[in-house]
Amino acid sequence: MDQSNLPPAADITQSSTSPPPAEPARNTIFYGPDGLRAGWRALIFLAMVVAIVFLINVIGHYLARKFGHAPVNPSQLTTLTPGLIAIGELTSLAVILVATLIMGRIEHRKLAHYGLPLRTPFPKYFWEGLLWGFLSISGVLFVIFLFHGFRITGVDTHGSALALSTGEWTLAFLAVGFSEEFMFRGYMQFTLTTGIGFWPAAVVLSALFAAAHTGNAGESIFGLIQVAAFGIFACIAVQRTGNLWWPIGFHAAWDWGQTFFYGVPDSGLNASRNFLHSELHGPKWLTGGSTGPEASIFTLICLVVVSLLILRKYREVRYPDPEALGLPGRFR
Repeated sequence: MDQSNLPPAADITQSSTSPPPAEPARNTIFYGPDGLRAGWRALIFLAMVVAIVFLINVIGHYLARKFGHAPVNPSQLTTLTPGLIAIGELTSLAVILVATLIMGRIEHRKLAHYGLPLRTPFPKYFWEGLLWGFLSISGVLFVIFLFHGFRITGVDTHGSALALSTGEWTLAFLAVGFSEEFMFRGYMQFTLTTGIGFWPAAVVLSALFAAAHTGNAGESIFGLIQVAAFGIFACIAVQRTGNLWWPIGFHAAWDWGQTFFYGVPDSGLNASRNFLHSELHGPKWLTGGSTGPEASIFTLICLVVVSLLILRKYREVRYPDPEALGLPGRFR
């Protein structure tokens, strides 16, 4: 056999062990060790939300013109009704859910990784938050009452109308709890946590949470500060319980208590068809003025006290989920 055409043995060894071609270098502005950087993923998510909202507005204005009804401008509302709240909040929740599910498919993550596990509908954390939310707003109003700033003057709704109103307001504020908590402490909280850390993300999103309330009639600077403080408080609950169920319950019960049950202003807005008729009298630091109890100094004290109780009861940090952090996703 003629071996003159075979390469030398050294060349055969070298060719069989040669390394694979190097991958092309990626732009470090866009990509990090775990794929597309968190900031760009958050921008993609927000762009998706804006696009969906734009489409909904186009369809809404078309239908309004076709049927002769002017669309409602939320910034012009001065009185809350359960129907308007439910429609607005459920629409917002649907938009956020759709965008989150799309990003979850791309990133190979589930809703549970973004803080909303659905294995058990309304788990115990939800009911604990619900109880603490109603007790907290009741406690704040009771302290204001001791300082002669709050009193119940009567009942606004009676009989069968009360039963219907109770159900409507309950559904409306469940929608508020789900929508606002998942909007500000769902996908965005998780994604920014992977980029800048949990607490910097919490501060940024709590500031945006406060900014979202600036259009409310009767809102005040101190009220907005308290809204931001509530955002930090909710993040403490998320970090220690591991998901959004506790703050969803607390948020829904707090708003239900002050708006429907006690009939006091909620972030500067009054409600119709509430249970009790109440009055607030006294300085703004006590009653919150036109904003309502959310701007009272005692709301801030309440949030601090309940935060300490959460830290004492739930000592282990459970958020973010290590399984979610270990998923590489497809943005690579």
